[in-house]
Amino acid sequence: MKLDELIEYLKYKDLINFKNVEISGISYNSLTTKKGDIFVCLVGEHTDGHEFAQKAIESGAVALLVEKPIENVNVPQVQVASTRHQIADIADRFYSSPSKGLNLIGITGTNGKTTVTHLIQKIFEENKQKCALIGTLGYKLSSDGEYRNAKHTTPQSPELQATLRMIKDIEKIDNVVMEVSSHALEQNRVGGCRFNGAVFTNLTQDHLDYHITMENYFKAKALLFERLEENNFAVINIDDEYGERFLSVVPDGVKKLTYGVKKQADVMAKNIKFSLNGAEFTLDIKGVQYPVNLHMNGMFSVYNVLAALTAAIAQEIDIKIALKALQNVHGVAGRFEVVNKKPLVIVDYAHTPDGLENVLKAAREITPKDGKLICLFGCGGDRDATKRPKMGAIAQKLADRIIITSDNPRSEDPQQIITDIIAGLNSVSPEIVTVEPDRGEAIAMLKSIAENNDVVVIAGKGHEDYQILRDKTIHFDDREQARKVFAGSVI
Repeated sequence: MKLDELIEYLKYKDLINFKNVEISGISYNSLTTKKGDIFVCLVGEHTDGHEFAQKAIESGAVALLVEKPIENVNVPQVQVASTRHQIADIADRFYSSPSKGLNLIGITGTNGKTTVTHLIQKIFEENKQKCALIGTLGYKLSSDGEYRNAKHTTPQSPELQATLRMIKDIEKIDNVVMEVSSHALEQNRVGGCRFNGAVFTNLTQDHLDYHITMENYFKAKALLFERLEENNFAVINIDDEYGERFLSVVPDGVKKLTYGVKKQADVMAKNIKFSLNGAEFTLDIKGVQYPVNLHMNGMFSVYNVLAALTAAIAQEIDIKIALKALQNVHGVAGRFEVVNKKPLVIVDYAHTPDGLENVLKAAREITPKDGKLICLFGCGGDRDATKRPKMGAIAQKLADRIIITSDNPRSEDPQQIITDIIAGLNSVSPEIVTVEPDRGEAIAMLKSIAENNDVVVIAGKGHEDYQILRDKTIHFDDREQARKVFAGSVI
């Protein structure tokens, strides 16, 4: 593609050294820049891509997208207000707007995004339609296919647009369900994406190290709904305290559907019961009722299922087909995943106050009367520190015994993170609270602490198979560790 075609619709401030060169790719990392690329000088929290422009040119970049002119280079420079926001515009243009030819559904919220995307993918497949998925675990082209790695919940725009183009043209898949993070919306990584539908799961405290306030966090999430167009659909959890606000930002002409358990909604779950086998409830769609039996457990699973079912209804998929798909699902990797049965050991990704509260309440529902509920968790370093004491208080309130350990400490001192968690406790009695900074050792301690009738929740990392330390990243998987510790137990 020629440079003038690439920037035809781009809002730019200036063109410097303009030559209509051939562009064969888009890069924003000088280490991976290839011959023929336009190099985008991204300005981040810790690095400034302008400083690496010369290196990118030496690697073959034939043009630059910049916020400020770079001296002593002879390649064309396109100056824009924000490279971080406008990289999406050139990526969409370079890959010929792939989302225009797709049924693209975005899922946003603090918790539940991964599970809801998987459930919607299952529904499409039960309806004899192919559906690709993009999210935390990577992207995959079918529910039983392999994951392909992704670095973020929502990839950077050139990778995202390339993936969408591949899904459409090479794989011949017309439906895509995608997790859309607040960072991706704020940074415009999904700029250019034409969403046919958007689903809101919930909004609770997370990422305040980045967004600073809950209001900013809400505004970032709301962008997904504000950009919907006529004949698109919006699915909203009306029970959430932000539900009405999300509903209010949806433009006129967009089909709006609500779901919930407490407030009156278009799609509701009633008569909910939990057991070791899963959740049961009566599905009520504007007065028409259906019995539902799930292999998944917990109130959060009920909400996730309602979100997926409501998205199916919005697309006029037969409700019986959708129910059949969901009643066959046994769960998602690292989401309330049972790795041992006696004691019952559950690994979950819960890493926010609300997430931890939900998973512990779900675990309490299935804890025998003569059993204890044990919670092992930590908090991530270099992230919102204000949630640490809150999570400590929640764990102490809902569990009979807690083990506080490390999560991904990153550059922080693990002991300081633990101290922040302990600040939320009203008691540090050794009979109730155990501290072990080494996560592997903490999980090993469960062998002597947990008895057969106990329920253990190992929270925070879920599907992750790594641990990020100050100076390195190591292989670490809660599920593997727990299975080793309880090897020989009843599984």
